[in-house]
Amino acid sequence: MKTRYGLVLFLGFFLTTTDHVFAQKKHSLFNGKDLSGWTVYGTEKWYVENGLLISESGPDKQYGYLGTDRQYKDFELTLEFKQEAEGNSGVFFRSTIEGTKITGWQVEVAPPGLHTGGIYESYGRGWLIKPLEENEKHLKYGEWNKMKIHVKDGTVTTWLNGKQMITLTDEKIAEGKGSIALQIHDGGGIKVYWRNLVVKEL
Repeated sequence: MKTRYGLVLFLGFFLTTTDHVFAQKKHSLFNGKDLSGWTVYGTEKWYVENGLLISESGPDKQYGYLGTDRQYKDFELTLEFKQEAEGNSGVFFRSTIEGTKITGWQVEVAPPGLHTGGIYESYGRGWLIKPLEENEKHLKYGEWNKMKIHVKDGTVTTWLNGKQMITLTDEKIAEGKGSIALQIHDGGGIKVYWRNLVVKEL
């Protein structure tokens, strides 16, 4: 009986540990070849060229989104982006999309001085937090930038090129559910390159 009980405890520990390790496993959101695992919303352009994911304004010059087919609750996302033209975009989390109307929270990706790394709530409260003015300088416009987004319960922290931009704890965010999504802002003339999108579920 003791041996059997010990085996049960061991198996329980093994399965719990395995689940924890699996939950912590990193995986790429972009395969470098096509848009597998993503859904396009709207008429703006999303395509792959030379191993890069490219978002570009189309002739309609409206909002456009590229959302993950999977939902992600608690996670750490790292990615790299490079802006051309106006470069106004963003990374949504715990978001839902109908047509081109999105609900959720956006980590801003914008031209210099327009709060890259801040958090904006679409169709809701608007700006929740902007980076300090001295942190705006960490954006390398026209070059590759590395962003990290950590979302756990109701707390979100963002980094840009290794520098912490903001941290925010919010009850409404804690209740949110949905996917990760990239944005093309309306107005036209926008082009943003993306690569190395890697998520670790927490």
